[in-house]
Amino acid sequence: MVDENEGSGKAPKILPLCYKVADHENIIWVCDGAANVGQIGHEVGVLLTNMDKARMCCTTAVAAGSKPHLEIAGKAKKNIVIDGCGNRCASKVLEKAGVKIGYAIDISKYLQKVPTLDIYQADVKRIAEIVMKEAGL
Repeated sequence: MVDENEGSGKAPKILPLCYKVADHENIIWVCDGAANVGQIGHEVGVLLTNMDKARMCCTTAVAAGSKPHLEIAGKAKKNIVIDGCGNRCASKVLEKAGVKIGYAIDISKYLQKVPTLDIYQADVKRIAEIVMKEAGL
């Protein structure tokens, strides 16, 4: 991975620990699938976290049964799920764990799913705007 800030003197943004802020934050759980919609889902989570609209947390940890992550999901102000496609993998992970989902979006309802990892920032911004509006962020 290339660090665009390397040598710039700009420090990385350190996020608050999920478990310390969950009861005051909307927590985002994302798809990170191997298609454009999965990668867009990931980038939407990153963008909304960096905008301080919500806090992205590890969906895979929930699937693995991580007790701290299950507690985070249980304490969250609202659990926001960003699914890449109609398979709804991220939603299913939380549902199987018994987590209440406050808002979920299927990106493939807005963009065609394509087997590529190349994405457009305009698509990321478009989906982020939909999530902010519909989830009330």
